[in-house]
Amino acid sequence: MATDVIAHAVANTAIEGFLDAQDGPRALVVEGEAGIGKTTLWSTACDAARARGHLVATSRPSEAESVLAYAGVADLLAEVDPAAIEALPDLQRLAVYRVLLTAGSEGPVTDQRVVAAAVAAVLEALSSERPVLLAIDDVQWLDTSSKAVVAFVARRLTGPVKFLFSERCEPLQGTTTSWLRFGGLEAVSNLRLGPVSLGALHALILRKLDRSFSRAAIVRIAEVSGGNPFYALELARAMDDRGSASQTGLPSTLAELVRVRLGKLDADVRKVLLTVASVAAPTVDLVARANDSTPEEVVELLEGVETDGIIWIDGNQVRFAHPLLARGIYGDAAPFARRAMHRSLAAIESQPELKARHLALAATSADEDTLAALDGAADTARTRGAPAAAAELLELAIGLGGDKPWRRLRAAGDHFQAGDTKRARTLLEDTVEELRPGVLRAIAFNLLGAMCLFDNRYAEATQLLTRSAEEASDLPTVVVQALMSLSWAQGMGSFAEGMEGAEGVSEKGLFDVMRENSRRAVELADDPGVSPSVKSQAQAMWAHTLFIHGEGVDRTAIDTALALEDDADDVAFPFKASAVNALLLAWTGRLDDAAEQLVGVRGHYDERGADRSMMAVASYQALVEMWRGNLTAAATFADEAVERAQQLGGDHVEIIPLSVRSVVAAQLGLEEAARADADTALQSALECGATRMADWPRMTLCLVEVSLGNHEAAVAAVAPLLERLQIVPGTELMHSWYLPDAAEALIALGRLEEADQIVDVLERNGRRVDRPWMLAVAGRCRAMSLAARGDVVEAEQAVRVALDWHDRLPMPLERARTLLLLGQLQRRRRLRDPAAATLRAAASVFEEMGAALWVARAEAELARVKGKRGDGTVLTASEQRVAELAATGMTNRDIAATLFISPKTVEQNLGRVYRKLGIKNRAAIGSRLADMP
Repeated sequence: MATDVIAHAVANTAIEGFLDAQDGPRALVVEGEAGIGKTTLWSTACDAARARGHLVATSRPSEAESVLAYAGVADLLAEVDPAAIEALPDLQRLAVYRVLLTAGSEGPVTDQRVVAAAVAAVLEALSSERPVLLAIDDVQWLDTSSKAVVAFVARRLTGPVKFLFSERCEPLQGTTTSWLRFGGLEAVSNLRLGPVSLGALHALILRKLDRSFSRAAIVRIAEVSGGNPFYALELARAMDDRGSASQTGLPSTLAELVRVRLGKLDADVRKVLLTVASVAAPTVDLVARANDSTPEEVVELLEGVETDGIIWIDGNQVRFAHPLLARGIYGDAAPFARRAMHRSLAAIESQPELKARHLALAATSADEDTLAALDGAADTARTRGAPAAAAELLELAIGLGGDKPWRRLRAAGDHFQAGDTKRARTLLEDTVEELRPGVLRAIAFNLLGAMCLFDNRYAEATQLLTRSAEEASDLPTVVVQALMSLSWAQGMGSFAEGMEGAEGVSEKGLFDVMRENSRRAVELADDPGVSPSVKSQAQAMWAHTLFIHGEGVDRTAIDTALALEDDADDVAFPFKASAVNALLLAWTGRLDDAAEQLVGVRGHYDERGADRSMMAVASYQALVEMWRGNLTAAATFADEAVERAQQLGGDHVEIIPLSVRSVVAAQLGLEEAARADADTALQSALECGATRMADWPRMTLCLVEVSLGNHEAAVAAVAPLLERLQIVPGTELMHSWYLPDAAEALIALGRLEEADQIVDVLERNGRRVDRPWMLAVAGRCRAMSLAARGDVVEAEQAVRVALDWHDRLPMPLERARTLLLLGQLQRRRRLRDPAAATLRAAASVFEEMGAALWVARAEAELARVKGKRGDGTVLTASEQRVAELAATGMTNRDIAATLFISPKTVEQNLGRVYRKLGIKNRAAIGSRLADMP
């Protein structure tokens, strides 16, 4: 973050550099106290951008507008060509029209995420034609909903879009940089405007007021104003020609200055100005109606203050020359006068949100009509896709005395939807224990459980969702949602934590508990009061639960879920039918179909701006592309998933994306990167108690060690998984892809019976559910086991059977690993030419994919096939490989298992190595190899 106090003389240079930058999205925040000159610099920058050919979209929010949902976004969109909005997808276009108040509540629900995605899409399209500048003056008054949209857009854009903000704040106290991010890049710079010099103040006063003061008077003005141009001008206006303050003496704060500036106004003018200060978008007509007057009379009353530079009238619009003047008018008005003004404005305001706000500010205690208006306005805001505004309106009602549990729950739900999980959780935790058992408390538990799922705190989520399901017995929809989330939480958490409160439940029984929760959800979803959308989710969750429990694909359930699915509904990734269908396709080996399905799912969530679900989509797209052999594409998706997790914030959100990125790095042979991500994910999973989520980073570490030939470390990495292998119902790809790596490591260590148990499980389950992946890798591991026992012929036959299964499995890395084994077996049978051809085929696949460690292994094997005896002093390829492994400290038995040769052959090779290198024991091998050219 670049933060400097910038003198006014050089600020324009900084602005020019910002506008001329060509390296993608970036932002400049002009900070400073009120009146320091931010708006002047902001306006100058906007003019300069237009002169450079930028499309400039501006917004100048006021304090009164800060509660009007999407007021800032509407201002920005006013500069946009309507054709760009018309080109949006239907849902996004509807969301924009609702923001612009040109569409009603008819049609599918849109929310803040859809609005944000729509604005991002419009700006991305426009920036492809010419640079775009989004300029917001006084960004501290930007409404909550617009702020969320701008933050989303900043994270998503890639084109030449710049953001220029001015922010009123104390030195180094600006907040914009806390919520504005650009894909994790440090692309936000600050200009903090400092005080102007004595000479600059004198020139400013002379130019603006056509008055000149003595040096002593200018020094006094500078001292009191702190060099603030606005303060200085107002002070100069309040001083006589001798430099003395009129009537009340020299003011010491801006509030006093404003009072001096406005103190000469008569009551009628003050009342009109109070009206202007109390509304979001004041017009002459509105001010006249609020004061039971005519537009002509209002203009006549305002002529004097317009001449004095207090307000300006542009057409029908009325604005204060500076926001502080509006605050001064509003703050100096008597409380009863402010309430009376808001009552008058409420009587003529037609927009529900603003009308309700005026009613709230006019009230001193709970009034049923006011509370009803606030509730209705919150509903309207929610329908418009502005949950943040809905939450603010509900909290106004709570503050007026309408502090009802149901209102707190709705406000908490709105805060959660708007991304303010902290505030939502605070509201719920303050409320839930005050509630009696029943539906309201069940809803509160359900919401709290969802927040725990967001942070991967599955143990806490399990407890909360269990209580929700128990207490919502009279509301099937809530029970179904609680049971679905509960089943998910139990499947993702730990064995021990999942069984808390379930007396007598064994580890194996936990799977039955998860299955039963999902089954009950499906059963209850048949209730007539449950919507088709919730029924679809329940069926999708049921299909997923059955599958991961080893029962294959329930095609009826998933087809039912797809038939009931409505894309207009906002459904999280784990429960969306088309998403679950894509995963089932991937896990059953139909990777091309899965990839195509995920593209559609991605489009749905991208259109809605659903960040968390987009993180999940990117993670699964990375896995699918990795399994398909497209490691470069997989790495891109994995990076995106991690980036989205970082942008989401929250505790432990990165576990799954980091786990995915680590395995992609492992297949690419990026050992350090793979270990770093896996270690971070593992530690985070253990910290939050989600021990099942620790499985994936453990699997990655196993793969890394196997790739490097570190078999002891490979087995140690997945020891917890192997211990519970016999109780896990199913060995599907998603949760069991480590098994062939573990089996290979066990075989290399001579632990053949343990490896055979893994092979037996894979073969048995593979035949039962007709899963090519299980049968292909089981065949490869069976061949390794046979070769380790010396039955090379049977081993080669087993490999060829495995290759037949690979023909049904579009996973090139797995096939190439099986080819590598076949080449090793052919070499062992002294079939030199076939072995070389097979190994070259394997190496070619590894190289095309970019799997560096496997390329090295294939090339080493190929060198052994091509090796010759030499002149009696040069090591053959076989001797070289044996020597290298011996130098690492491996035993003869380990070397034999790794190279698929007998221990006796290892001994013979080592004997020749000693003789050729002129050494007497293996301890000297390492140093002699290092000395060789």
